[in-house]
Amino acid sequence: MTGLLVITLLALLTGAALGYASSWFSADNTSLVEQINQLLPQTQCAQCGYPGCRPYAEALASGDADIDQCPPGGSEGIEALAALLDRPVIPLNPEYGVEKPPLIAIIREAECIGCTLCIKACPVDAIVGAPKLMHTVIQAHCTGCELCLPPCPVDCIDLAVS
Repeated sequence: MTGLLVITLLALLTGAALGYASSWFSADNTSLVEQINQLLPQTQCAQCGYPGCRPYAEALASGDADIDQCPPGGSEGIEALAALLDRPVIPLNPEYGVEKPPLIAIIREAECIGCTLCIKACPVDAIVGAPKLMHTVIQAHCTGCELCLPPCPVDCIDLAVS
């Protein structure tokens, strides 16, 4: 019984010590990667050459990418990144795409065959449906990344300005 009491007291003291130490050594929630990531549009479109906004932010922070690779962020995004990273403002690199207004995917449901390929391609889970049944886009979640277009075998997905 005394052994259990000693272990319990040690656990309580360790927890208290860790709690106190965390106030002195808390994780920096505003790291450079996080600051960059907050400036990116979170479309997860991969147009920048990275699989999502966070990996692009990591590449920017490490100096492995330039600020001109995000078409959805456009010139406004480039200006914000330049200010944060103390780099000169440069135009969007056309190799990564062109600046467009924010888009949203719309599935022509009557033509949808329910193949689920668009669901698998959507990086933000904005498309819902079941196999062999029609699918639809949850517009509030759609980032307009266009990744659902290429896999659709019946070409029943349109993009509209959101």
